[in-house]
Amino acid sequence: MLTRIITAVVGLPILIFIIYIGGLPLKLAVAAVSLVGMYEFYRAMSKKIKPIHVMGFLMELILLLIIYTNIPKVMTYSICLMALVLVLLFIVIGHKDYNVYDVLITVFGFLYVGAMLASISVIRDYPRGMFFVWLVFIFSFASDTGAYFVGTCFGRHKLTPELSPKKSVEGAIGGLFSSAVLSALYTYIYIRSAGMTALMFILGLIGSFFAQSGDLAASSIKRNVGIKDYGKIFPGHGGVLDRFDSVLFTAPFVLFCQVIVKGIHLF
Repeated sequence: MLTRIITAVVGLPILIFIIYIGGLPLKLAVAAVSLVGMYEFYRAMSKKIKPIHVMGFLMELILLLIIYTNIPKVMTYSICLMALVLVLLFIVIGHKDYNVYDVLITVFGFLYVGAMLASISVIRDYPRGMFFVWLVFIFSFASDTGAYFVGTCFGRHKLTPELSPKKSVEGAIGGLFSSAVLSALYTYIYIRSAGMTALMFILGLIGSFFAQSGDLAASSIKRNVGIKDYGKIFPGHGGVLDRFDSVLFTAPFVLFCQVIVKGIHLF
């Protein structure tokens, strides 16, 4: 527990600094975390299947190139089609070493880790990005923390014992309201709008649902391949995917909310 707290105390200021300044440092950080996370996923999957690391990393770099350079839609479409053609060619050329399941899990790893984490950079660069990007981590970290402490103190009913024996229904509810309250408080301080504060309370509940679902999804994968943690890069927490498993689900949700809010000119 002490190691976990020390890691959080050291890592949180770094995370806040990188997100605050944005730009190239954030893009490089997202790229690095995405590639490490994909490596962790592929290594975990290697116990049962043979992911094609080079293919997955190449797809991630292509995605980041598209996001970071604002390539026109037609060119983006053509690049995605060529990437698909290359994937299909790899199936044909490498059929003796890899099968279709190896390719599918490679593509899944890219979508599950790389594409979802890339949402953070998109959120930061989109209108009102500074406000929305923090919601990714508020939904995730507030939910995790609230669920942990409420579950530890009041947990009686198991939530999903087959996936995560320590999680409780009471903890899940605590996570929901921790996320909702902190999101509402953050919004009120940032915007001073009663309407947006009420909306973010509701979105905080939904965001916590996605955060906890991301946590359970990661637990399901780990249990399926028979590992406890994805890695050891964060002492007390595990690997990138152990620390950011909930962020994988909250980032796309926040991006969706950001686009909707901008589209209806609510903020």
